[in-house]
Amino acid sequence: MRSPSSMRPSNNSPRPLSGLASLLGAPSGTSRAPLAPISGVTIDSRQVRRGDLYVALPGSTSHGADFSAQALAAGACAVLTDPAGRAAAVATGLPVLVVPDPRAVLGKVAAWVYGRPAEAVMLIGVTGTSGKSTIAFMLEAGLRAAGHRTGLIGGVEIHAGDLRVTPKLTTPEASDLQGLLALMREQGVTAAAMEVSSHALALGRVDGVFYDVALFTNLSQDHLDFHRDLDDYFSAKARLFTPEMSRMGVVNLDDAHGRELLGIGKIPMTTFSATGAAEADWRAVEVRLGAEGSSFRVAGPGGVEEEASVALPGPFNVANALGAIVSLVEAGVPLRVAVAGVATLAGVPGRMERVPGGDGFQVVVDYSHKPGAVESVLNALRAVTEGRLTVVLGCGGDRDKGKRPMMGEAAARLADVAVLTSDNPRSEDPLRILAEMLDGVLAVPQDERAHVIIEPDRAAAVDLAVARAGHGDVVVVAGKGHEQGQYVGDRVLPFDDRQVVADAIARRGDRPQHTSTYGE
Repeated sequence: MRSPSSMRPSNNSPRPLSGLASLLGAPSGTSRAPLAPISGVTIDSRQVRRGDLYVALPGSTSHGADFSAQALAAGACAVLTDPAGRAAAVATGLPVLVVPDPRAVLGKVAAWVYGRPAEAVMLIGVTGTSGKSTIAFMLEAGLRAAGHRTGLIGGVEIHAGDLRVTPKLTTPEASDLQGLLALMREQGVTAAAMEVSSHALALGRVDGVFYDVALFTNLSQDHLDFHRDLDDYFSAKARLFTPEMSRMGVVNLDDAHGRELLGIGKIPMTTFSATGAAEADWRAVEVRLGAEGSSFRVAGPGGVEEEASVALPGPFNVANALGAIVSLVEAGVPLRVAVAGVATLAGVPGRMERVPGGDGFQVVVDYSHKPGAVESVLNALRAVTEGRLTVVLGCGGDRDKGKRPMMGEAAARLADVAVLTSDNPRSEDPLRILAEMLDGVLAVPQDERAHVIIEPDRAAAVDLAVARAGHGDVVVVAGKGHEQGQYVGDRVLPFDDRQVVADAIARRGDRPQHTSTYGE
């Protein structure tokens, strides 16, 4: 796969620097260089290509303008920066545009440089705490079934026609996003699904993008290391449902924040309910849950109905599928085509992904790394577990600390066995993170509490859970999903939960099996 910053059109029509100056109303710094046309834009001096506008942003430890000389050497033809970066940028001799806050205009600038590529692609945006990645894959499957050449922008993969990219962010920086949309236009993509994170909305990464349909999934505690509080988090999500950003909205009526959004959204809204709420415009009825997926009937306005299925287990995936189907219909896809397209999706990397090889037991890898998601996954798996339900779970370092006791509590309350371990500790002490998770565990009455095991080494924790699994048991390894690295200190160590599980299953087959059940 290519990197996100390499996903640009091969032949973007150059735009005059004078046009950009006029767009911004920006005074230029002194320049000894001729005004060359702009053919690309980047905020990373290491990714500059010849003809690029280098946008020098202030950083926490240094200013992007300090790297203007490297941008010049790589072929940058101009610099956009703020007053603090002006002197360093002007010293290169390049034309320099100065604005008070270059990040605030980055989306508008990048859209202008690439010729407003979002206008050439029908876009469905998905926001919410949980379900964004799964729904984005479902949307792409539905759009493909409708005959579109498709794109996908999200935290698991990025697709531009036949091209594939491993993303760094759920929603790319504005400069990369506009370049990616321009590449989609060049590749003949006609419709795309896109995850829209709260960070992207708050930081303006999606400025310059207009969505044909915006979908709200749900909201629970997450990212409170970035947002002031839950209200601020919700307000960032709600920004997507304004006339400046989207034509119409699709909202999950089963979620309390979804219902709140209905009262403040400023665009036409369509509602859906996977629990069959009578007041919803679209409902899932006669839901039949199974270990391999679910089936249900879609009931819509005017008595329209269609049988539907989803090849992913759990009631939350019924909600994901229904939200995707309704969004596709609102985007102009016939209901029957939308239903058939969503049903073709066999799975999403790291989302309730089964690892084969278990003899009489199942192991599932899932990205659930927030309290609401942990609850949903454990409740869904409980319904299909004949024996014991075991969860292997950790919490990330340098992130929302308030989630830790909540996740520990959910694991202890809903699983039979909870193996608490490390996730991505980053700069924090893994044992301190585990201690904060234990605060939540201790809130569960002892006679209702799972058997709890502490194993800080994640690979050892997975091995322990797999080695002790019995017939009919289900083990879920939660938190990292599709990720292929573990952030420890300033290093990223190779680590893929799916491979670690596969290795543990293989080792299990080479040694005598445990007959004890966690000392009980």
